[in-house]
Amino acid sequence: MANMTRFNPFDDAIDDLFRGYFVHPVSYDGPVATQFRVDVSENDQAYTLRAEIPGVKKEDINVTIDGDTVAIGAEVKNEQEVKNGDRVLRSERYSGKVYRAFTLGQAVDEGGAGARYENGVLKLTLPKKAAVQAKRVTIE
Repeated sequence: MANMTRFNPFDDAIDDLFRGYFVHPVSYDGPVATQFRVDVSENDQAYTLRAEIPGVKKEDINVTIDGDTVAIGAEVKNEQEVKNGDRVLRSERYSGKVYRAFTLGQAVDEGGAGARYENGVLKLTLPKKAAVQAKRVTIE
């Protein structure tokens, strides 16, 4: 036997519409870089990771590899000032840190890893470590 439920479009739709409106009805915090987009692909020999981190100097990017975990951190600094002659009309600043970490399916060879940052895109080439073969021990 089928169960029947009454559909009321106002139960969830109105709640979703106004959720958070009265807490922060209008705010402008400027451009906030809380996350960055990452694409991860792999083949038999290596993982390739492409992260879009625009507006960051390559000196402010930190990549760490620990076994099969790869972490990317960056410090984002953005300053913008609009002047009309000697009078400042608007001045905006943003400073913050972004961080992403990934666990890959296989350990990474840290010695062979390579990184390149160009046009706001960080490209990591992470070669896979050779899988350790189990060794069978004979009992005497």
